[in-house]
Amino acid sequence: MSKAQYAQRHDGRVAALQYLYSWSINPPDNPVDDLRIFFEGLEQPRDHYSFGEELIDGVIKNQAAIDAQIKVLAQNWEFERIAKIDLAILRIAMFEMLNRKDIPPVVSINEAIDISKQFSNADSKRFINGILDRLKDQLGRDSRKATP
Repeated sequence: MSKAQYAQRHDGRVAALQYLYSWSINPPDNPVDDLRIFFEGLEQPRDHYSFGEELIDGVIKNQAAIDAQIKVLAQNWEFERIAKIDLAILRIAMFEMLNRKDIPPVVSINEAIDISKQFSNADSKRFINGILDRLKDQLGRDSRKATP
């Protein structure tokens, strides 16, 4: 993957985080219009964030299953106490790890930790890493390689 492609995916993840965080606090009545308005407000054209839009769609469609998995993996932690920003980061990374075999799990984990450093507090990266590391161990595939 080129540096430009990596940067575009990172931008997509950040856009997905911003949208999903907002969505978790105040779900829109009309998601199609809401997404259009959201993407119009970003620096790049909407197609630049196509990966992020895929993540948004996947997380929203699979939210119940992802949240159930988080509840299992967040040992000794009440789901309702997870910060909304950390929950959005976890949902994105878990969607990637469970559904995007072309992305090595460690890449999803590293991106989630990097994004948490930018958008959350200092303790979040350990919490997020712990949950995603437990998921990685359950995937049954090489965590450092993409699979077709």
